[in-house]
Amino acid sequence: MTFRYKTLLLLSVVISSCSSRKAIPDPVLENGVSRSLAVYRKSVLTAIHYGLELNIPAQKTEAISAHETLNFKLSKVRSPLQLDFKEDASKIGLLTINGKTVPVIHEKEHLILMPKFLKKGDNEVRILFRAGEGALNRNADYLYTLFVPDRARTVFPCFDQPDLKATYTLTLHLPKDWKAIANAELRDSVQEQHRKTYHYKTSDLLSTYLFAFAVGKFQLYNGTVNRQKADFLYRETDIAKLKPSLPAIYDIHSAALKYFEDWTAIAYPFQKFGFVAIPDFQFGGMEHPGAIQYKSASLFLDAGATKDQLNARNNLIAHETAHMWFGDLVTMDWFSDVWMKEVFANFMADKSAEEAGGKVNYSLKFLIDHFPAAYAVDRTEGANPIRQPLDNLKDAGTLYGNIIYHKAPVMMQQLENLMGKDKFRDGVREYLKKFANSNASWPDLIHILDGHTEVDLEKWNKVWVNESGRPVIDYKIAYQGGKISALTMTQQAEYGGKRVWPQTFEVTLFYPGSVKVIHAGLTTETLDLKEAVGLDKPLFILFNSAGDGYGLWPVDPVAQQHLFEMEKPLHRAVTYISLYEQMLSGKTMQPSALLNLFSQGLAKEEEELNIRLLSSYISTIYWQFSDVKERALLSEMLENKLWNAMLLQKSSNNKKQLFKAYQDVFVSKAARNKLYQIWKSMKAPAGVTLSEDDYTSLALSLAVRDDADDTILGTQDSRITNADRKKRFEFIIPAVSGKKNVRDDFFDSLKYLANRTKESNVLAALYYLHHPLRQQYSIGYLEKSLDLLEEIQSTGDIFFPQSWLQATFGTYRSKEAMAIVNGFLKSHPDYNPRLKAKILQATDNLVRAVRLSSQQGK
Repeated sequence: MTFRYKTLLLLSVVISSCSSRKAIPDPVLENGVSRSLAVYRKSVLTAIHYGLELNIPAQKTEAISAHETLNFKLSKVRSPLQLDFKEDASKIGLLTINGKTVPVIHEKEHLILMPKFLKKGDNEVRILFRAGEGALNRNADYLYTLFVPDRARTVFPCFDQPDLKATYTLTLHLPKDWKAIANAELRDSVQEQHRKTYHYKTSDLLSTYLFAFAVGKFQLYNGTVNRQKADFLYRETDIAKLKPSLPAIYDIHSAALKYFEDWTAIAYPFQKFGFVAIPDFQFGGMEHPGAIQYKSASLFLDAGATKDQLNARNNLIAHETAHMWFGDLVTMDWFSDVWMKEVFANFMADKSAEEAGGKVNYSLKFLIDHFPAAYAVDRTEGANPIRQPLDNLKDAGTLYGNIIYHKAPVMMQQLENLMGKDKFRDGVREYLKKFANSNASWPDLIHILDGHTEVDLEKWNKVWVNESGRPVIDYKIAYQGGKISALTMTQQAEYGGKRVWPQTFEVTLFYPGSVKVIHAGLTTETLDLKEAVGLDKPLFILFNSAGDGYGLWPVDPVAQQHLFEMEKPLHRAVTYISLYEQMLSGKTMQPSALLNLFSQGLAKEEEELNIRLLSSYISTIYWQFSDVKERALLSEMLENKLWNAMLLQKSSNNKKQLFKAYQDVFVSKAARNKLYQIWKSMKAPAGVTLSEDDYTSLALSLAVRDDADDTILGTQDSRITNADRKKRFEFIIPAVSGKKNVRDDFFDSLKYLANRTKESNVLAALYYLHHPLRQQYSIGYLEKSLDLLEEIQSTGDIFFPQSWLQATFGTYRSKEAMAIVNGFLKSHPDYNPRLKAKILQATDNLVRAVRLSSQQGK
C-alpha cells in the first residue's frame, strides 16, 4: 500500500469512526479482489449498471477504444471506493465522477474513487479508456470475451465479484462484414460504408463473469429452441459436419431446455437464447446467458462420430443449459462455492440424460463419466475437498478440477438417494425461487434441504463436502454347510483421520442362472449384511454392483474368471474400475496381469462405453506402468489383440474405438506399415469411418515415432481445408518434429504469454512433446515446466494450470522424473499450496508407477 493511499484511507477511517461504530471493516488495498473488499462493497453498493461502448478495429494489433458509464447507489460514503482494473493506468484517458473530472489514482489493480467525489445515493462514473486485452481472446478475424472467474477486470473497470449483479447496456462498433452475439437482444444496428454499430438492449441481471460478447467473421444460423428464437454463430466449413450437426444441436438444446423448465418449475429466466461455436475454445463451454460459448469441435460431428462423442455433445449442451438456472439465475455469492453451479450443471445434465436414455444407460454413463475422474484426484496426496476456502478471487481458478466436476455429482447423487427424488427436487425448487436473480451459498441450500428430510445433513455434509479422500471398503465372509453364515463390510479412510462416508450401494451375489441383489446402507465403520445370512454360497460376489457407491471397492478373486460372462455392461464396468483402482493400490493384480486380462476382453466386450474405458486403461498401463523391456515383449501381442478385436466387432463405433487404441500403442514396423498405408491412401479399414481430423491425428502418431517418410506432416497440412484447423496443426508441428533443436525451440517459445494464448493447442502440442517415445529428451523440460506454473496460473484460464501439468507429466514413469518433482517441491517449501496440490495430483501415477516397479524388483 502506498503512503498516498494510506493517508487518504486513514483520514476516511478516522472520520467514519467518529460518527458510527463499523460492523464491516474498511478494506485494505491489495492485488486481486479480496474477500474483505467484496464484503465491504456488497454492504454499500446497489443498483449497478454498466454502459459499455467499444470500438473494435479489424486489425488485431490496433487498440480497442472504449467508453464506460457506470451507475450505482451508495448507502454510505465512508472510504475510497475500489473499482477493479487489472491494467496499466496509462490506458485510462479521462475519468469523471458525478460530472467532475478527477485525477486518475490507480494502484494495485484498482482504480480508486475518492470519497470527496462520491455521494450517498445515485452516482455516475464515466471513463474513456483503451480496453485491456487479458480476456478478449483476439484472433485475426474474431474475438470473444471469457471473464470467468475474475477476468472482467482485465478488460474494463468494474466491481468484479459474483454477488454484485448488474445490468449492462452494450454498444459495439465493428467492421462491416463481422457478426456479433451478446447477452441481450439487439435493439438496432446502424450501417456505414466500412463499419457498423450494434446497439443492444439492457441485459438481465448478471454477475461480471457472465457478461459476454463474441464478434468476428462467423456464419449465422437462425433456429428455434423450445419455441424461442436462437441465433447460432459458427466458423465450421465442413459440410459433412454441418449437415447432421446443425439440426442435432438445436434439438439437444430444445430437449434440455424443456427438461429443466419442467424439473425446476421455472420458465427459461433470460430475455434471449443464443450460442456461438469457437475454434480451439479453452473449455468445453461457458454458460453466458444469451451467448453460450462452445468449443466448435465438440458440437460439429460427422457420420463417423462415436457414441462417446455423441454423449459428450449431449452432456455439454445439457450442462451449459442447466447453468441458466444453476449459476446464472442463482449465483454463488463467492467463488468458494463455485462448485455448486458446476455440480448442479453436471448432475442435472446427467438427470436429463436419464430421462432421455433410461435408467440402465444412465447408470453406466454416470459411472464411467464421473468415478474414474474423481478417483484420479481423490486417491492422491494432493486431493482437495469439494468446498474450499478462498481469500482472494485472483486465486479462484485454482479451485477448479475433477473434484468439483466429478466427485461432486457423485455426492449429489448420494444426497438425492438419501432424501428421495421428490423431496430433493422440492427442496431445490424452493432454493431457486428464494434466491432467483440473486446469490446464495452452500449453507443456504443445506438449510433449505434440511427442511425436507429428517436426515442429519450437517453431519453428512462434513465428510462428503468439507473433507477430501475416499473410503477403502473391505469384506469378510464365512460359510457353514454350503451357506453364508456371515457377510461383514467395513470402511476406513484411505488416508487421514478416522472417518465414515454414509452411502447406499448394492451387493450382487451370482449363481448359475440367477442373481441375488442386496441393497445396503453403510453409515458406520462396520455393516453386517444380515440379508445374506442363510443364502447359498454364490459363484462370486460383485460389490457396488449398481455403480453408485464411492470408494476403493474390493474385488472377489473369482469374479475375474467370470468377468466377460457378466450379462450387464454396468457390472463389467464396475469390475473394470475396481480392478484398475486395486492395481494402483498395489494390493492385488500386477499391471502386466491386468493388461493381459483387459486385452482379452477387447473382442468380447460389445458395449462401446466399456470399450472406451478398457482402451483408456490399457493405454495407461502400457505406457506408464510397463517399462521399455516389458513394452517390447507386450507390443506384438497387444497390437494383434487390438487389430483382431477390431475386425471381430460388429459395431462401426466399436471398430473405430479399437482402431484409435491400436494407433495409440503401436510400435512395430508391421503396424507402422499398416497405418501408413491407411493414412497415405486415405482408405480406412472396413467398417471404420475416418474424418479429416482422424487422418490428422494418424499423421501425428506416425510422425512422433520418427517415421521414415519425413513428408507426412507437410502432406497432411496440405490436406486440411479449414483455416482454423490448419493453424492449429501448424502450431503443433514443431512439437512433433524429429529434430530435437526444433522441439527445444518450441518449448522455449512457451515461456512467452503470446505463444500460450491458444491453450487447447498448447496442450495438444505438449502431449506429443512429452510422448513416452520422446521422454529421454523431453525429461529436460520438466523442471522448466514447473518453474512456469505460477505464471501460467496468473495469466491462463481456469483449467490451464492443471491441464498443463497433466499434459506434461501424464505418461512419465521414471525415478528421474519423480526426483525432479520432489526436488522442485523441496526447494520451494513455501510454494502456493493449491498449486502444490495440483502437482501432487498430476504426478500421482508417476509416483505409483515408480513404487510398483520397485515392488516388482525392476
